[in-house]
Amino acid sequence: MRTALGGLFGMMCLPGALNAQIQQMGLQNEPVDISRDFYNFTNTYYLADSLAGFDPSTGKGALVYRRHEYSTRMAFNNMLGVLRPVLPNEFPTGEYAVSPSLPIEIDFVSEKTVRIKAASGFNASEREASLMLVDGKAPSLRSAWKYTQTAIGHEYSNAHGKVVINTYPFHVAIYDGKGKLLTSTVHFDDVKESTYTPVLPFSYVRRASDYSRSFNACFTLSPDEKIFGCGESFTRLDKRGQKVVLWTDDANGIENETMYKPIPFYMSSKGYGVFMHTSSPITCDFGKYYTEASQLMIGDDQLDMFIFLGSPKDILDQYTNLTGKASMPPLWSFGLWMSRITYFSEADGRNVADKLRENKIPSDVIHFDTGWFETDWRCDYQFSSSRFKDARKMMEDLKKQGLHVCLWQLPYFVPKNTLFDEIVSKGLYVKDARGGIPYEDAVLDFSNPAMVEWYQQKIAGLLEMGVSAIKVDFGEAAPANGIYHNGRTGFYEHNLFPLRYNKAVAEITKKTNNENIMWARSAWAGSQRYPLHWGGDAANTDNAMQAQLRGGLSLGLSGFSFWSHDIGGFVLKTPEELYLRWMPFGMLTSHSRCHGMPPKEPWEYGKAFTDKFRKSVELKYKLMPYIYAQAKESSEKGLPMMRALFVEFPDDPGAWLIDNEYLFGSDILVAPLFDQGSTSRDVYLPKGKWIDYQTGKVYDGGWHHIAAGEIPVVMLVRDGAVIPHIKLAQNTRDMDWTKLQLMVYAASAKPSDALVCLPMDNVLKRVSVAPDFKSVSNNPFGGSVEFSVVKK
Repeated sequence: MRTALGGLFGMMCLPGALNAQIQQMGLQNEPVDISRDFYNFTNTYYLADSLAGFDPSTGKGALVYRRHEYSTRMAFNNMLGVLRPVLPNEFPTGEYAVSPSLPIEIDFVSEKTVRIKAASGFNASEREASLMLVDGKAPSLRSAWKYTQTAIGHEYSNAHGKVVINTYPFHVAIYDGKGKLLTSTVHFDDVKESTYTPVLPFSYVRRASDYSRSFNACFTLSPDEKIFGCGESFTRLDKRGQKVVLWTDDANGIENETMYKPIPFYMSSKGYGVFMHTSSPITCDFGKYYTEASQLMIGDDQLDMFIFLGSPKDILDQYTNLTGKASMPPLWSFGLWMSRITYFSEADGRNVADKLRENKIPSDVIHFDTGWFETDWRCDYQFSSSRFKDARKMMEDLKKQGLHVCLWQLPYFVPKNTLFDEIVSKGLYVKDARGGIPYEDAVLDFSNPAMVEWYQQKIAGLLEMGVSAIKVDFGEAAPANGIYHNGRTGFYEHNLFPLRYNKAVAEITKKTNNENIMWARSAWAGSQRYPLHWGGDAANTDNAMQAQLRGGLSLGLSGFSFWSHDIGGFVLKTPEELYLRWMPFGMLTSHSRCHGMPPKEPWEYGKAFTDKFRKSVELKYKLMPYIYAQAKESSEKGLPMMRALFVEFPDDPGAWLIDNEYLFGSDILVAPLFDQGSTSRDVYLPKGKWIDYQTGKVYDGGWHHIAAGEIPVVMLVRDGAVIPHIKLAQNTRDMDWTKLQLMVYAASAKPSDALVCLPMDNVLKRVSVAPDFKSVSNNPFGGSVEFSVVKK
């Protein structure tokens, strides 16, 4: 219903107010698409025209904007809306600028990062430290760029790129280190005569409804340019030709265009990335309306953009230097999480634990979802007294079996909740314009320090009992028309809500348990600092399985190292054949959870199913040294564990086209089976040789039709890779890290070093294999680790 009506309501929506509540005529919490504000005949548009002044030593200057409005033009019974210069409409006459001259600033964060800031009017106060940036602010490194004055403006350059600023017509153009133009702002002169399509250039809009202002940062797109990122987007991986709305939403599935985790960051195949530093709603039109331009319609009345130069790895490294890299989760979190919606009692939990061990299913976590309270779904942070005899003792016993406990909760409190009155009386909720509750539920206000303290005390009580992780569910319904404790409206706070929510849980977990772990559904820029996030409520279908992969790849291209999803899908009982195909995909991601409508436990499907299920889980547990080392490297470099092929192979044109395969770490390529009944599939292999993990068969780069092995997945290893393995254990606690086996996959390439990271010290080290493939030529761990070598 919501999706079908989205287009109609999007046309009706007027989400313009920056200093008052959003006027939204659609369904409650429908994503705010502000693009209509940039094509509205009642609004005024200020087009960036020329530099009125510029100080190269500070990068600060003044940018003149020319006032325009839309008017109609009819030709052969076709009516167009076109931009025309317009006289001022203010009174008293002469008190307001017809063509305002407003601040602009070009700064440099690093040798590969450019910052562009612009204002659309007077700013009465400095903004608070940004939650999105490490330590709340960005560094400045102007000394890394050399300034040169040009005949038509200004230029900054270094070995990595060049920024050219033209005085008139105003342009900021970005070049790579070889002098190739990557992108440039669009001036009205660029589109006024060259196309019949009415294109809004780099500009800001002033709304007639409330005089609020928002920027349209319009940049050029090149032929064949591809765009990736924008968060956990389930649509086609390449966003070129798409319109992407960045507004945190309960997507109610993973096969539509809305997102639990929108991130205001993207990267281009041309060699640059863009971070839109704001929490306001954003609509990105990546050449959907006009193929030569990206129109970044940013709700904020101030523009703050960072542009990163280099390869995909360079861009992700620079972006996560700015917004934060994922901290390293504990070893046990990489094991299997067993769950369903929901285990209702201590007896349920103990039974699942016993069955896991009885059936020899390696596992590390049992998750209790919505049913551990006295009333299902009614979160009060208390185990049901009628169904949990002694929750603390239960968790102590489960840990003896090598099993940790994760608990579900949410930040919305129904009126019947025993905590509702306390939350209201203490003013811990998001308010409406009258000070009341915008919704039926009280929504916790994470901008209120007193609320965060109250909330963290509740979470800490559970962690102190023995809980290992908290499921940070929902977080997408922060009131858009709410008034928050910090004085801001939902226009700025709605998208920040998940980041504040993630931060609160992650920090109290670290403080109490000294571990960096949570399990969250919603996110915004900066949330990657608080691992980890899972993919939402997938349907139990082949298409949903493939959409889940696209979403995970897209989130990884948005700065997130760690990600998981509900293996087999969430909505209904998973068909047996689909579940078995989905299992290796789920195991070959950083984190692995079976969750959804019951049954999810393999023994509920029978012995034959359980035996096949077990093989996929054992695959991950044997690979744990590889997984843990790749996780450590990913956390240090801002790389995704599950990465698109072009991250490792940016010079392979074919790698940029693939969104149904992925690299698990740097060396293992995974191609899941997405079609019902399939046992093989077409696979694209980047340049070089690849060795089938299950059969040992060698393939050259290019397209191949490859059969899956005993485990229903196509899994290949890069030629020359050395993959560390460990002896199988039933949980990560019982693994013997003093004896590791190095599997050498070398068809023609010389073996590379093996990356090894021991969970005891979390230091990443390199181990080299001797030329005879029978031993190691160096052992940086001394006598603490014994390595055996096997050539595959």
